[in-house]
Amino acid sequence: MKPVVKHVAVTAAVLLLGGAAAAALFAWSGAYNFAADDPHTAAVGAFIETMRERSIETRADKLSPPDLGDEHRIVQGAGNYAAMCVGCHLAPGMGESELSKGLYPEPPNLSKEKVDARHAFWVIKHGVKASGMPAWGKSMGDEYVWNMAAFLQKLPGLDAEQYEAMVARSGGHHHDHGDDHDGDGDGHGGAEAAAAAPGTPTAGDAPSAAAPAHVHADGKRHLHSPAGAGK
Repeated sequence: MKPVVKHVAVTAAVLLLGGAAAAALFAWSGAYNFAADDPHTAAVGAFIETMRERSIETRADKLSPPDLGDEHRIVQGAGNYAAMCVGCHLAPGMGESELSKGLYPEPPNLSKEKVDARHAFWVIKHGVKASGMPAWGKSMGDEYVWNMAAFLQKLPGLDAEQYEAMVARSGGHHHDHGDDHDGDGDGHGGAEAAAAAPGTPTAGDAPSAAAPAHVHADGKRHLHSPAGAGK
């Protein structure tokens, strides 16, 4: 190895090791604030957001959605959305919830923001690290995840009355287990749900069209999702 090349290689190795050591010391120091009420710096936030979005896109782009225009699929997805998602992602006519206000990064208001169906499927199924978004695929079969993705294509165009009517028609919260992707697992909406086709609403325990509410110290009336709701 020529002296100049050797010098460059040694210098590069020293700089890399020094950078790694500095990063390790910074992490160990605890200087960076991970509180949810203290946002990332612009540089850190942009880096994490870019890495997250590219990670999701590269995986979601490989998916092949089923027929997402099927009415039964959309309606069934509404029931699971009402039970599992409104606490963070809200619903038409609904104000901010404790979860939507307290989470960081702030969950999108899906009653106003349309998301790509493949992107929605991947995120619902796999969740997102360090965001509060659960991996619902651990308890929900793929067909039911697609039902929710189908519903999300319609949600931004619904008003509060239309949303509540669709939830009331949905048959409630039910889905087969995530470890049983053949669609023959049991559900949460009664025995009928276990025997139904994944995209078809059943006559399970239908939820109330309107979620419960109470008034907080800020004077606002907040709607709440059923127990167990998440992102």
